[in-house]
Amino acid sequence: MRIDPQVWRPPSRTPRTGAWGPSGSLDDPELVPVPGRGPEDVLVDERGHVLTGLADGWIVRVDPESGHSTDLADTGGRPLGLEWLPNGDVLVCDAERGLLQVPRDGGTPVVVEVRGGGPPVHLANNAAVEPDGTIWFTDSTQRHDLADHTGDLLAHSRTGRLLRRDVDGTLDEVLVGLTFANGVALSPDGDAVLVAATGDYALHRVEVGGERGGQAMTLHESLPGFPDNLSTADDGIIWMAIPAARLRMMDLLHPRAPVLRRAVAALPAALRPGGGRSAMVVGLRADGSVVHNLQGSGAAYSFITGVRAHGDWLYLGSLRADATAIARVPRPT
Repeated sequence: MRIDPQVWRPPSRTPRTGAWGPSGSLDDPELVPVPGRGPEDVLVDERGHVLTGLADGWIVRVDPESGHSTDLADTGGRPLGLEWLPNGDVLVCDAERGLLQVPRDGGTPVVVEVRGGGPPVHLANNAAVEPDGTIWFTDSTQRHDLADHTGDLLAHSRTGRLLRRDVDGTLDEVLVGLTFANGVALSPDGDAVLVAATGDYALHRVEVGGERGGQAMTLHESLPGFPDNLSTADDGIIWMAIPAARLRMMDLLHPRAPVLRRAVAALPAALRPGGGRSAMVVGLRADGSVVHNLQGSGAAYSFITGVRAHGDWLYLGSLRADATAIARVPRPT
């Protein structure tokens, strides 16, 4: 893997105490098998069936009660974030093919066309959809593919973007300079969009509409781990997946000579810095304040990249290559 590292001084670590200490456990999840690997995100329909995208390109629907699964569509790429469109179809952020629309009951995916917006979308990751069909989504990086996402974190290239696709297909860059732009969620009132920057350990808020439309602020500049997908629940809580804790070795490398990170990137994947197994999902208000903080050792389910609240449950997904199940735990109140 070849990278072009940028010198960066990471913010001080936030300890996992106080609001960032555990308020609940992820150590005893119920596992629901899926017919493939790496169910990165989860989406739940009105029947309580869970949709997820797998490493082989398939979108599947799983009944968590019976375990029965149904194939919905083969994207021909690598599906990541899933969201509902206003007509009930499924919006797919595909890391290789961009934005796709999949019929609600399955069928051939259709590419969602975009116009403008600067460079072509390279790695679509996660999205949020307004009631009128406006799509907010992330283009994680212009430099690396999903398989090389650790290279983007090591390089700290800051080429990730938050984009808005209007209903006429026009694409606008809203926020740029993010290191591996990732999760996206609308505030409960629809007056703001939250976006996670994985490699910056950051969570940002961008105002929507009105005199402050487009203004951005950082809600958290030093999260205790790498933030991933976001989703907004029916009670207004915004859930954030944190698949791994910050890596001390990576924090030590960032401010030093780029040649050191080039050497690390050239190592076999098994020898690069890794975070081991852990589990963490956080429930936030739209102002960034922490309401729930569920943590676990990761022994039962780890590297949680997607989280969705539905009914009495929190449903969890994982990008890990050895993950062949989604998980669910009781939803905190």
